[in-house]
Amino acid sequence: MTPGNPPSSPGRPSWDDYFLSLMDEVAKRATCDRGKSGCVIVKDRRIVATGYVGAPPGFPHCDEVGHLIKQVLDEDGTARQHCVRTIHAEQNAICQAARYGIALEGSELFCRMEPCRTCALLIVSVGIRRVVARKRYHAAQETRDMFQLAGIELVVVDSSVESYPGQ
Repeated sequence: MTPGNPPSSPGRPSWDDYFLSLMDEVAKRATCDRGKSGCVIVKDRRIVATGYVGAPPGFPHCDEVGHLIKQVLDEDGTARQHCVRTIHAEQNAICQAARYGIALEGSELFCRMEPCRTCALLIVSVGIRRVVARKRYHAAQETRDMFQLAGIELVVVDSSVESYPGQ
């Protein structure tokens, strides 16, 4: 049991389970069906920002005009397909907080899978102290290393790797 996830009364979800279930609801708004995910940022057990995978305001969404796929080559030579039309859920939640002047220092972030490298850099930069991910991300070793260096607690609920179409 982690400090951010005290035991609950019988029949009640833990705080982590509660916020992860809300993250699933936020993810339903995602406009890209690849890696459809959401993010909930919480401070003192109060939601301060949410985000989901989608294009920036005023830009066309994948579910309207299709994906904008780019091929990325991993260090081991594995070619992966990424849709770059959208902003990641974590990025959208952090941007939402910035837009409305909400400081994220000391907050907790709940997400579908371990954040990518870029999201991890943002998470470190804004002072988030704890990240709870439902699953592993196939390319998250740098994220784990950064979080360890920054003193950010990373909790992964399910050690299986998140997979999505065309990954």
